[in-house]
Amino acid sequence: MPAPDTTSPEPGDTPGASSRPLLFIFLVVTIDMMGVGLAFPLLPKLIQNIGDFSISEAAYYNGGIAVLYALAQFAFSPFVGNLSDAYGRRPVLLIAQSGLALDYFLMALAPNLWWIAAARLVSGMFGATVSTASAYVADVSTAENRAKNFGFIGMAFGLGFVIGPVLGGVLGEIDIHLPFFVSGALVTLNVIFGYFVLPESLPRENRRPMAGWRQSNPFSALRLLTRLPRLTPFLICFFLVFMAQRGLESIWVLYADFRFDWGIREAAFSLAFVGLMYIIVQGILVGRVVSRFGESRVISAGYLLASISLFSFALVDHGLLGLPLVGTFILGAALAEPALKSLAAQVVASNQQGLLQGAIASVNSLVIIIAPAFANLVLAHVSGPAPLAPVPGAWFLLGSGLFLLAFFVFRRARASL
Repeated sequence: MPAPDTTSPEPGDTPGASSRPLLFIFLVVTIDMMGVGLAFPLLPKLIQNIGDFSISEAAYYNGGIAVLYALAQFAFSPFVGNLSDAYGRRPVLLIAQSGLALDYFLMALAPNLWWIAAARLVSGMFGATVSTASAYVADVSTAENRAKNFGFIGMAFGLGFVIGPVLGGVLGEIDIHLPFFVSGALVTLNVIFGYFVLPESLPRENRRPMAGWRQSNPFSALRLLTRLPRLTPFLICFFLVFMAQRGLESIWVLYADFRFDWGIREAAFSLAFVGLMYIIVQGILVGRVVSRFGESRVISAGYLLASISLFSFALVDHGLLGLPLVGTFILGAALAEPALKSLAAQVVASNQQGLLQGAIASVNSLVIIIAPAFANLVLAHVSGPAPLAPVPGAWFLLGSGLFLLAFFVFRRARASL
């Protein structure tokens, strides 16, 4: 058996020159996003089946487990990034992928809720590898092929989110545990592949000592927000729309079952449709639309379209009638987000761009902790035998209001700049 090549690549050994390392990174990102797409349709149903819970009861547990996963990612993301800077990208990527395989097998064998919670904790700890994968691409890319290589990785995001729900929907109809076994096997094969083809990309002379807790804890990133006072309204907009979107994602499967009587297959394929829409809108439309109408108009129109779509969807009681509204919601939200990022980038100096991205990532990190708990709590209280209010689409109405509030915050911010 040949020994793996663990040496740093030569300057010419970039993804453009040697495709096997980039293929591994592509598979890492695809499989990571596939796991996200897989969990959305299957995890709520797995929780429901294991405990024989009602939709209302499953919503409580689904929200709690989603928060546990988000907290693990929030806590470990800076630590994983520091590990890769201190010890290299290769060991971090291979160990993290091994941990992800363990998570899938734990989920496949889960006999109770505690087992699922432990598996999601493992997934949160080891799932924070996208930043390391991106650092690997930056290490081995040249100025000429960097944009192309990052575009390649961006494509992996969309592809993974389309494949995950489809895989979950098809295999989950056979056995709800089967998609997790298949995903675990795919990650294991990718670890073996990476062991033999992935060279280290960070030379020893470019590594830095492992940062202490002061630099590695997730709250250090949040302190960066105080250094961007001009961006406060923009960050409020990100918070509001992220709250609406992350909450919607976390309850979609249980809501579709409750409202439309959808099974795993229907919910999974609807999520694949969402992923495909994002690929089309952000991969094809956004550049052309923004160049023609400008960021401000696109953001305003996008927020209004998303708000109207969510409000209308809350009133729909048939899934097929709601799918066009899902499409218009994604059109509005997916056009507005990159346009707002582009506008925000124009407000700060060139040497603050990294600070800006870190601030947006920090806002998103907070939201993925708060939104699933809040959204599942709302669903639990409107879907039980004695609902607090006869408003099945309560979260969609709240989401509509959040987008509308973001519209007014943005318009006021633009008027004062």
